[in-house]
Amino acid sequence: MAGINKAIIVGRLGRDPEMSYTPAGLAVSKFSIATSEEWKDRATGEKKEKTEWHRIVAFGRLAEICGEYLSKGKQIYLEGRLQTSSWEKDGITRYSTDIIANSMQMLGSKGSDYNRNQSGSDGPVYDGPEQNMGQNMGQNMKQDTEQDMGQNTAQNAEQKDDDIPF
Repeated sequence: MAGINKAIIVGRLGRDPEMSYTPAGLAVSKFSIATSEEWKDRATGEKKEKTEWHRIVAFGRLAEICGEYLSKGKQIYLEGRLQTSSWEKDGITRYSTDIIANSMQMLGSKGSDYNRNQSGSDGPVYDGPEQNMGQNMGQNMKQDTEQDMGQNTAQNAEQKDDDIPF
């Protein structure tokens, strides 16, 4: 039985996408997404926050869309797969795990700087050709995530780009 390698991330871009092209002309976009969790310290009652950074790589048409529409601070929903690569430097083997994106949707509020499309979601939606397996499951997960995020999205509507810590 084959395993499932699927990553789903909702977060904000930490930098503008870096665009490049392979020698064959395939577009490649690289960027990072921050996800955060908050909790109260039981001992002190102090509010704590932890941020994780995720390295994202997109190829082809999705890379072109990312390069054109995404910028630092934008909130997105992204699906992809994990891929670990290794290399050797100074005799030490190093590892890096990236998310290879296969679909992306920009999120935000009604008053954001991009128009809402007919489905009621923000900006371009790209479901790449890699979405064949479990496409319906992915759509249902997107809808559930968007419903769960509805309250947070309303709260973020008042948040300005200047409030974003990166």
